[in-house]
Amino acid sequence: MAVFTLPAPMAGFYKKNIDYLTEAAVNPDRRRYVVANEAPRHYIDLDDYGDSALYKLPRYWNQAVEKYGEDSLNAKGVLPWHIYRVYLQLKEAFLINDPERILRLSADLGHYVADAHVPLHTTRNYDGQLTNQVGIHGFWESRLPELFYEQYDLYVGPATYWPDVQQAAWDIIVQSHLAVDSVLRFEQQLARESDRFTFETKGRQTVKVYGQEYAQKYHRMLNGMVERLFRNSVKHTGDAWYTAWVDAGQPDLKKLIDYRPSEEELEKRKQELLLWREQTIKSRSHESTEN
Repeated sequence: MAVFTLPAPMAGFYKKNIDYLTEAAVNPDRRRYVVANEAPRHYIDLDDYGDSALYKLPRYWNQAVEKYGEDSLNAKGVLPWHIYRVYLQLKEAFLINDPERILRLSADLGHYVADAHVPLHTTRNYDGQLTNQVGIHGFWESRLPELFYEQYDLYVGPATYWPDVQQAAWDIIVQSHLAVDSVLRFEQQLARESDRFTFETKGRQTVKVYGQEYAQKYHRMLNGMVERLFRNSVKHTGDAWYTAWVDAGQPDLKKLIDYRPSEEELEKRKQELLLWREQTIKSRSHESTEN
C-alpha cells in the first residue's frame, strides 16, 4: 500500500516491483535468528531506561552510545536509530543508481518503520509475559488484522518529506509507546469478563486462538487503534522512501525499471561517492579552521 503514496517519478519503478517489495518486507524477520544483532533492530525497551525515557533518551546514535555504550543499547533494542541507518543506506543506493539495493533496502526500511508502529515493540513486556497476558503480541499485530483487515481504509494520501528523519522515527516511537498502557489494560479488563480462547481448524490442524467474539470486543475497546497505526505505518513507509529519494537528488527511477548495472559500474560509483564525501569533509574542515 505504501507504493501508492509515491509521486509519479517514483511510482513506476516501485509498482513494477511491488510483488518483490511485498515478499521481501518480511526478510528482516527471517534474519532475526541467523544474523547477529538483527533482533534488537526490531524493538526498543523504553521502560528499561526508567522514568521519562521517552524524553531523556538521546535521539542520535553517537550521543546514545556515548551515554549508554553500544552493548547496553543493543541489549535494550535500537529500532529508532536503525530506521535512520537504513534510510541512509537507501539514500546511498539511490545515489549510485543500484536498483537491486534500492528495492532490498526499501523493503527492509518498510519493515522497521512498521515495527515502530506496534506499541508492544516499545516495552520489555512485549508479549504480556510480565502481566499474565502471554500471546497478546500476536493477538494485537496478527490476529486482529487478520479478522478485521477488510474493514480498514489504507488509502492514506501522498507521501510527504521528513525534514529530520531521525526525529521522525522517534516521533513514531513516542506515539506507539503512549498506547502501551491501553493495549495491555483493555485486554486485562476484558479477560476478567470473557473467555479468551477458542479452537479453530486451519488446514489439517486444530489450533488454539483468541476467539472471534473476544477479538471483536477488544478491537472495539481499542477504538480504531490498530487501523490507525496500520494506516500510519503505510504513510510513514512511503514518507521514508520519498525522503531518501529526495535527499539523493531525485534520480530518474524510470531508467532503472529494466536496468541491471554490472558490478564494475556499481563499484565505480561507490568509489566516486566515497571520494566526494572525503572531499566534502576536507572542505568543511578547512572552512572550520579558517573561521
